[in-house]
Amino acid sequence: MSIVIFIIGVLLLLIMPKLGAQKSNAQKIGGEAFTEVVQTQADLYKSDTGDSTVSLDQLYEKSYLSKKQYEKAKNEKIVIDSDEETK
Repeated sequence: MSIVIFIIGVLLLLIMPKLGAQKSNAQKIGGEAFTEVVQTQADLYKSDTGDSTVSLDQLYEKSYLSKKQYEKAKNEKIVIDSDEETK
């Protein structure tokens, strides 16, 4: 019985660090994807309105970002790249 518990413990010690690394990697990729979404919405806003500059507030007020997206962008301090070309 104690051998089974020992083997399970060793397996957990081998697996747990990898799970933590995967979570960190997923959060990083998710953050990058969200930044791209905000930038894409900014490019769309600039294309639709002809404005050369845009802020998070403008994107939210004109419904290019949902309230949840707006709050997340503010919390993560996402900066819109005004030099990016609109396509």
